[in-house]
Amino acid sequence: QVQLVESGGGLVQPGGSLRLSCTGSGIISSIYDMGWYRQAPGKQRELVVGITSGGSTNYADSVKGRFTISRDNAKNTVYLQMNSLKPEDTAVYYCNARRTTLLRKFDYWGQGTQVTVSS
Repeated sequence: QVQLVESGGGLVQPGGSLRLSCTGSGIISSIYDMGWYRQAPGKQRELVVGITSGGSTNYADSVKGRFTISRDNAKNTVYLQMNSLKPEDTAVYYCNARRTTLLRKFDYWGQGTQVTVSS
């Protein structure tokens, strides 16, 4: 059974930092493209940043220069370092793992972790 478990969310003041973690079980995350998405109340889920199995990254313009994605394949874990947080970063953050083969498309989601940026 595949599971993605996020952790590290919480309440932080504007300008502060948080590091989110996403640990996979039941999959070898190194061969998956991984991503962090977020969904704010009343809004659609949006891509924050993705990292391919080869290490290429794609950041949303709104987080460029503030957020950094990294992966530790030995720990089957992907991280999202978030700096200079703004109130508009408040959302539930979800981890995603996906892989497409000739026969099948794999697409897994974590349960989400709440990030609240407020003074």
